[in-house]
Amino acid sequence: MQDTPSWGIEPVPERLRVLGTVDTTLLWTNLGISLLVLVLPAYFDLPLRTALAATLVGGLIGNGMLAVAGLIGADARVPTMVLQRAPLGRRGSYLATGLNILHCLGWAILELIVIATAAGLLCDKLFGFQAVWLWKLVFGAVATVLALLGPIGFVRRFVRKFAIWAVAASVIYLAWWIVDGAHLGRIWSEGGHKGSFWLAVDTVVAVTSWAPLVADYTRFSRDRRSAFVGVGVGYLLPTLFQFGFGSILVLSRGVDPNHPELILTAIAGGGAAAALALLALTVDETDEAFANVYSTAVSLQNLFPRVSQRALIVGVSALATAGALAIDMRSYQRFLLLLGAVFVPLLGVLVADWLLKGLHYTRADVFEGPAVRPGSVLAWLAGFLTYEWLYQPTDLGFWSQWLGHLWTPKYQIGASLPAFVVAFLLTAAAVWLGSTRAAARARREPLPGRR
Repeated sequence: MQDTPSWGIEPVPERLRVLGTVDTTLLWTNLGISLLVLVLPAYFDLPLRTALAATLVGGLIGNGMLAVAGLIGADARVPTMVLQRAPLGRRGSYLATGLNILHCLGWAILELIVIATAAGLLCDKLFGFQAVWLWKLVFGAVATVLALLGPIGFVRRFVRKFAIWAVAASVIYLAWWIVDGAHLGRIWSEGGHKGSFWLAVDTVVAVTSWAPLVADYTRFSRDRRSAFVGVGVGYLLPTLFQFGFGSILVLSRGVDPNHPELILTAIAGGGAAAALALLALTVDETDEAFANVYSTAVSLQNLFPRVSQRALIVGVSALATAGALAIDMRSYQRFLLLLGAVFVPLLGVLVADWLLKGLHYTRADVFEGPAVRPGSVLAWLAGFLTYEWLYQPTDLGFWSQWLGHLWTPKYQIGASLPAFVVAFLLTAAAVWLGSTRAAARARREPLPGRR
């Protein structure tokens, strides 16, 4: 029997809720390691001490949100986009699903590019040729195989046996490579930076962009505690490592954030240890390609529940591989912040609705609700607008010009927490108002057998 069958949108049965705290922690520690994240502190333009403070604040906020989302997923035992039916309604969840499909597919393409670039550099070091295009095809196929295993099979057959050791090896090597010759005393005290502390915090929060798909995995968790602790701790550790050591990297070596693949080139410049590090990093990145392919397929099932999950996995992998062959890596901080603008307030909607449902979602809450819950949808929209208003993007044409004419607070307060709070409070108000009206209608209706 397989470790994990192709479980669809129905609640996961008790016999498949087998991922304990250790398994969940290992999974999210592996998912948290990504070379793409190491270059993001270049966008901060902050001194090292301020960048580290922003990393700590953003890490605690973002991973706290992620852990709560994982807990709710373990409670309801359904995929994240199916879970959104509870606060948004069945059809209301379709908008979130469409955005999440684009989100996951975009990350899958980026991860395949990173993996293939690392494999090509390693191949060049050992055999004298790169053939990056070939490695994109190979690892597209690998992502397909891993996604077909499902979360339980992936943890038991890949993470426990291979990936966790690759993570340990790559983290140790990267830490040494980044700190070696970094002149920490100089970069700790140097000035001349003009970045924003709260923009850095928002970037760290946005990197925890697994919130719109975390329940795809925690629905297999043994209980709510395993999901909360495993996700929160498991993802926090690599977040602190990557932004902390990434800040040292960009300040000491001047890494160009628009060309993150140059990190791989720099790593490849060493000897045998560098070759082993590249091999470990290649294994590290493979799990993220798996997760994005798997979650794209699972999200699609919210729209097309009768379509085979296996067929969707194969189709998504093929599309991601084609995308990896067609595009190059590019700057993506705006991509991350746009995701934050969409999914941070969506999480606020979910948490408020779940709390007012008694900290528990029944099957009826998810599958038997109305087609649309307009109050929650409007709360989500208000949270998104709050994020964009406070963030003030500068590269979106008319949208940026319109936002630029609005009054903004004198002191920067970040965008993530205010957007979450606005969506949370408005959803709570909408749910409370709906419950009050339902109770009033029930009092007006005559009891059975009476006129």
